[in-house]
Amino acid sequence: MEPTLTGLRFARLLLTGAAGGLGRVLRPRLKAICGTLRVSDIAELGAAAAGEELVRMDLADKAGVLALLQGVDAVVHLGGVSTEHAFETILPANIVGTYHVYEGARQAGTRRIVFASSNHVTGFYRQSETITPQVLPRPDTYYGLSKAFGENLAQFYFDRHGIETVSLRIGSSFPAPRGRRGLSSYLSYDDLERLVVAALTAPVVGHTVIYGVSANRSLWWDNRPASHLGFTPRDSSEPWRAELEAAQPHIDHTDPVSIYQGGPFVTMGPF
Repeated sequence: MEPTLTGLRFARLLLTGAAGGLGRVLRPRLKAICGTLRVSDIAELGAAAAGEELVRMDLADKAGVLALLQGVDAVVHLGGVSTEHAFETILPANIVGTYHVYEGARQAGTRRIVFASSNHVTGFYRQSETITPQVLPRPDTYYGLSKAFGENLAQFYFDRHGIETVSLRIGSSFPAPRGRRGLSSYLSYDDLERLVVAALTAPVVGHTVIYGVSANRSLWWDNRPASHLGFTPRDSSEPWRAELEAAQPHIDHTDPVSIYQGGPFVTMGPF
């Protein structure tokens, strides 16, 4: 059963990475469940809507991030580099910056974080396998490695400081699935919203890892160990199946892109 928003309001939520692709999707939707939405990004954020606070911030700025967390009830942490790059590019935002967010939460007394992890934490599992959020990480990139670090950081801050986190191993969240891989990894924007709301509102989460994926017919990820979140996806990649299979009628079963769940990420680099 999905959480209900009836009577539920956070006084202040923080959304990092608000200028990114998924940040722009969630920004107007999260405003509906809080009194004030504080939005942050290193990039331009545009004009503040009613009930918004805008803070342009580099996550590598520790003092700035510590101040950013003050007065925040919960965080949706999307900020960082969202694709594969050289390790030196990944490090400041995805690793150092995520540490700053958690340390800021500890100092500010913020008790819950929704962390945008990635399916690329486990990208070197095969597409012929079905895995749960409890499997050991097998990152496919420096990007995936940075998200595995973020999940470990979340576990540490829960065990040591009691800060709860839901780590979302987001699949492929776009207006429509892209390529045949997307038939398995697709996450609709509406299901993304349902997932984030469930992660924010489930009564007890500890540190929970869950794959962000819609109710697709072909799935690599079994989310039953995270069923206590109450996330029930409603959408599916199925309406696009015929089109995507016709566009790619043949699969090269010797190509790592077709073998591994990480798809094209497994062959990116070196940089």
